[in-house]
Amino acid sequence: MHSFGLLFIAFFAVSLTIKFWLAHRHISHIQKHRAQVPDAFSEKISLDDHQKAADYTSTKIRFGRWPMLYDSLLLLAWTFGGGLELLDQNWRILELDPVYTGIAVILSLMLISSLLDLPFSIYSTFVIEERFGFNRTTARTFMTDLFKGMLLALVIGTPLIWVILWLMEKAGDLWWLYTWVVWTAFSLFIAWAYPTWIAPVFNKFTPLEEGETLNRIKNLLNRCGFNSNGIFVIDGSRRSSHGNAYFSGFGKNKRIVFFDTLLKSLDDDELEAVLAHELGHFKRKHIIKGMMLSISMSLAGLWILAWLMQHDWFYNTLGISTPSTYMALLLFTLVIPVFTFLLSPLMSMLSRKNEFEADEFAAETSSANDLIRALVNMYKENASTLTPDPVYSAFYDSHPPAPVRIAHLARQQG
Repeated sequence: MHSFGLLFIAFFAVSLTIKFWLAHRHISHIQKHRAQVPDAFSEKISLDDHQKAADYTSTKIRFGRWPMLYDSLLLLAWTFGGGLELLDQNWRILELDPVYTGIAVILSLMLISSLLDLPFSIYSTFVIEERFGFNRTTARTFMTDLFKGMLLALVIGTPLIWVILWLMEKAGDLWWLYTWVVWTAFSLFIAWAYPTWIAPVFNKFTPLEEGETLNRIKNLLNRCGFNSNGIFVIDGSRRSSHGNAYFSGFGKNKRIVFFDTLLKSLDDDELEAVLAHELGHFKRKHIIKGMMLSISMSLAGLWILAWLMQHDWFYNTLGISTPSTYMALLLFTLVIPVFTFLLSPLMSMLSRKNEFEADEFAAETSSANDLIRALVNMYKENASTLTPDPVYSAFYDSHPPAPVRIAHLARQQG
């Protein structure tokens, strides 16, 4: 076997082992601290709520090991097992233009993968979320969302795939640079279009009604110098009782969105503090920095792909007998997460740094104490564990662990 194949197997084995080890650590740590509410939360969260969060998180992690193992075995089946080779050869029989053959292979893989993942999604939604009282999704809504998602991916994704494959076939040695420009433009367009064109396909967005809450929010926006294209309430309760808030888009197409479930669980002071945190991401330029990092990583990835696709061993090692541009793109997309998994702690650390900075902005602009109360309510309502394993958290958590975050905010009050 080529050395690339051995390297892939080594990274595959190491990453899968670490994932299972982290899951075991996380479950053990949560269960070890299940019997007592952490001191920082003892007056705010009951033992029953603490134990519900512990059991909910442990159940999700235990179940998550199965799709994790399944996806790993499926990756081996698609590559070393000859799945992609079989799919490719069956489409090649039609003797289509390479670009159209590539589109067919890629869309076929996306469809098959979605169908294979469907049982796990169904179980998670209608068994786990239902068991802990969070699910409000009906079978009809679930299937409608699935159909809309697939249709949207087809409508938006097909032209993009065509452009990328055409560039890979026709644009010469610098195709990767031209593709990066196209991908960057596409990403910016999606970020701009998402609030008004994509998100409403799945949810209903209603302008926040006039009143004290809206006035408080407008005053905060004025203080922060944030121009919004509207303040909306999303009907999140149609699918789940979990609550959240966010803003999306950029330029003049920015929208502030509150889940209807969040409006019911927080008072105006807490809502203002939560929004101040979200605005902190904007004012501290986290959005722009994140986009620049993503754009830079995509450029590096395309450059690596351009080098890999020139070598037959890249295809042959991963089970492909006939090299092609579209198969190079597919293989790279499938295997790159195996090699980048060990970067997870670094990406999570950057994200948590941003969360701390956004919390500090909220403390300066609104109230640290109000944000603490809001977060505690959200931890309770969303059954978020208060005792995550530190190592697991370092790998996966985009937000600081609850005790660490609350302690950091408490220091801002002084």
